[in-house]
Amino acid sequence: MSDWKVIDGGVTAPRGYRASGITAGLKPSGLPDLSLILSEVEAIAAGVFTTSTVRAACVDYCRQRLQAKPSAKAILCNAGQANAATGEAGLADALESAKLLAEALNIPSESILLASTGVIGQRIKMEPLRAGIPRLVAEASSTGSDAAAKAICTTDLVPKTIALEAMFGDRPVRIGGICKGSGMIHPNMATMLAFVTCDAAVSSHLWQEMLSRAANRSFNQITVDGDTSTNDSLIALTNGQSRTPAITEMGPDAEKLEAMLTEVCVHLAKAIARDGEGATCLVEVQVSGAPDEVSASKIAKTIVGSSLVKAAIFGRDPNWGRIAAAAGRAGVPFEQENLRIQLGDFLMLENGQPKEFDKSAASNYLKTAAAGEYLKSDTVLIRVGVGNGEGFAKAWGCDLSYDYVKINAEYTT
Repeated sequence: MSDWKVIDGGVTAPRGYRASGITAGLKPSGLPDLSLILSEVEAIAAGVFTTSTVRAACVDYCRQRLQAKPSAKAILCNAGQANAATGEAGLADALESAKLLAEALNIPSESILLASTGVIGQRIKMEPLRAGIPRLVAEASSTGSDAAAKAICTTDLVPKTIALEAMFGDRPVRIGGICKGSGMIHPNMATMLAFVTCDAAVSSHLWQEMLSRAANRSFNQITVDGDTSTNDSLIALTNGQSRTPAITEMGPDAEKLEAMLTEVCVHLAKAIARDGEGATCLVEVQVSGAPDEVSASKIAKTIVGSSLVKAAIFGRDPNWGRIAAAAGRAGVPFEQENLRIQLGDFLMLENGQPKEFDKSAASNYLKTAAAGEYLKSDTVLIRVGVGNGEGFAKAWGCDLSYDYVKINAEYTT
């Protein structure tokens, strides 16, 4: 049993945070498109960003800011325009966005981090952003997390949020998170944005290390379509307002906090995978028996990212051969006679040999998952064993439907 409990509040659940989300007019749809997360005090900040060579201006901005000073007080996110591949003009827009918010909050622009999402090659619509920032600041509240979560969405069907609380001594520590992501999702920071807030006191180097490890076990373990975005950003703030003792090195408290942080990131990552464009179900692949976690992770990600596996799941076809083929091309050596594949409760391959199973019942298992309740009974579970090693990992994705092609064929038209 975990040491924490799920609570309401998202990024405003931890002490000392406010948030808001408004419709500024950045999106042609008229949906909410500008969000703010604000700490009442300067917070320790950490980030993990896209590995793409083609990056949005906000990514370069945040990397430089965090390298110079690993702290921040506010995160500003616009939706509608990615502001990626927009050159010097796009960077100027990003800098102006930070300056405008800094003036409205009366804080240094160095205390602001930025994120953008939307169509690549489009600059931020600065006129509505300029007009929207005063209202965004005025509406920031301790109950504003849901509004912020809605305002960062693009093709998402639902906003994604989570918050946890655990006792550290006699005082509670809380971690909250929101994210967006539906398509252009693949490890190497799977277009996704995630913002995490915490009220513990943690040293900057330890907070960054914790976040990087949590990302590797969550957002870097999901795939929807094999495409890495130009804008992927995971930003985490922790402001010390829980008034618990400072955590400066690994130990029981640090391990507990990192476990909470990882749980928040895993929940959000799974929500992104489930909300994959056109998806009908979440797919979880568990790989065991590999030489180490890195090897297991590689196999799991290859299977969950296979277009043939994803298409078979959408077609409710229990074709374990596609799973075996994906495992075999993952670049991790293993003996065929050690391979084991199980779909739900159906054992299909053991010791490298096919097993008799009820194909109709296995197909019905896939149909039932697709008809399940969001993020609860709708998970297709694939378990793969490759040997007797201690390496174990999970990866998450979704099926590949006709709607995915339709959504992305018409994305800008």
